[in-house]
Amino acid sequence: MEQFVEKLFTQEVIENILTTFNLDHSYKKLGDFENYVFEVNEQGKPKILRITHSSHRSKQELESELDWIQHLYRCGIKIPNVLLSPEGNTVEKFTVKDSAFFASLFEKASGHPISLEDSIFNEKLFYKWGKMIGKMHRHTKEYQPSERIVSRHHWDANDLLDFEKYYGKEESQLLEHAKNVVQEIKQLTKSKDNYGLIHSDIHHGNFFYDGEMIHVFDFDDACYHYFVSDIAIPLYYATNSKHFIGTREERNRFAKKFLTAFLDGYQEENKLPREWIKKIPLFLKLRDIDLYAVFNKKVAPEQRNDRVKHWMQEIKERMKKNEAIVDIEFLT
Repeated sequence: MEQFVEKLFTQEVIENILTTFNLDHSYKKLGDFENYVFEVNEQGKPKILRITHSSHRSKQELESELDWIQHLYRCGIKIPNVLLSPEGNTVEKFTVKDSAFFASLFEKASGHPISLEDSIFNEKLFYKWGKMIGKMHRHTKEYQPSERIVSRHHWDANDLLDFEKYYGKEESQLLEHAKNVVQEIKQLTKSKDNYGLIHSDIHHGNFFYDGEMIHVFDFDDACYHYFVSDIAIPLYYATNSKHFIGTREERNRFAKKFLTAFLDGYQEENKLPREWIKKIPLFLKLRDIDLYAVFNKKVAPEQRNDRVKHWMQEIKERMKKNEAIVDIEFLT
């Protein structure tokens, strides 16, 4: 979290939020990268409280995200339901100086976190992963925002794509590569069958698994985007996490195993033409350029650990070569 936000997020602020939602004043912090996320208790029952600063999202953006979550929940997608405040709102605003924090409450997801070393991190899980995302895309085609809900933004409105702001002045080659990737994606055709509202960040850290079903959470990055991006992102993170220090050959072998099972599940729920599957490398490149901006925005050079430094260096090398994190010729 940015330092100026940390200074604003005082104990008084969180106590006020807990009181407003009639929550117990005991809590456990789960995360604080882009949002503050806490496990809280409502009459002894665990819930998830998310608190967002206005520099990250507007109230309208949050309401549009939660409206879509409610649609997916009604369609039977295994996601935590949105819980209304005592005032009947999905989002409550708390003004602090000349900014604000927005709070929302959710059910706690069923299941358990997944470790890369677990024996269940296998083809069965990858199949379920793809099947769940395919089901989300299929039901999203039916989605229309509720009355007074402003539509969620499109992918190219992302602040992180303002590359001049987040790339160094000496990184002209990287800047040119990033702009070329974005321009190529902008030229793709859009239809109801290939473009819609997507989660945009379904890596293994954003769902729990109960052995049979995947329960997705953290829809903060939801936006209108090409469906294939929601396939490329799980592939990117699963491969990068499983073989963070590894050869390209090792990553390619894992990618083939992962994507074969994943697509078997996905295509059962939502048919995406092969011509779009073949565009996965382009969207893997988009994740690289996006992440490079994230690291520059969120992690000051003096705060970068060895893992972040290694990750950024690998991204730079791939950008210079105009290559994706893995090769998927086996799909052609």
